[in-house]
Amino acid sequence: MPVTLHDFPAPVDPALLERLARLDFPTLGHYLEEGFCDPRLHRVAGERKLIGRAVTVRITATDSTLLHHAAGLVGPGDVVVIDCGGDRRHAPLGEVVANALAARGAVGAVVDGVCTDIDALRAVGLPVYAYGLSMLTTKLHGIADGALNTPVTCGGVSVRAGDLVLGDGNGLLVAPAGRLAAVLDEALADDAEEPELIADLWRGRPLGALTGATEVVERLSAH
Repeated sequence: MPVTLHDFPAPVDPALLERLARLDFPTLGHYLEEGFCDPRLHRVAGERKLIGRAVTVRITATDSTLLHHAAGLVGPGDVVVIDCGGDRRHAPLGEVVANALAARGAVGAVVDGVCTDIDALRAVGLPVYAYGLSMLTTKLHGIADGALNTPVTCGGVSVRAGDLVLGDGNGLLVAPAGRLAAVLDEALADDAEEPELIADLWRGRPLGALTGATEVVERLSAH
């Protein structure tokens, strides 16, 4: 089957990105159920929060030719999401690809597989998420199979080009911009209230009384 190249997605609203950047990402776990990647897909390099537009690349298990091509097309704010077809042995991303992405202004990479050159990746500082590490790498075979900016699967989540990718030390969330925008006001309000909630706990107030959980339990136990 031939290699398929699709157009790059539309830019993301900068105002939405700025507001999301202020959010503690796990707060979204109070409002959303879908889009959270497998917890085993974790941050292996980089320390800053990840937030950007998904650019998807589907490759075969052993061939990273298309990824090398895509690395020259990404731009500022992009997160390259790599679907390796389920392979967990061949690393498509290492020092050279990470530098290529960073030089273009990409803000991160997510590998639904493994990566390599971990010390170099950490020196680059680009946030990279993967299932683990490997010394076995992909090659430039030029196999006629793969796709750019097509729907892929990563961490058990369907990812479309243009989706937003949010990541920190806790994991990854991938969702359309509109889905995140719909819950963002509530999530930011929760974050703003949390310091006072924690202060109340240290003043001796029970958590269940503050959240309403105790009232619910007492009502349920009365039946």
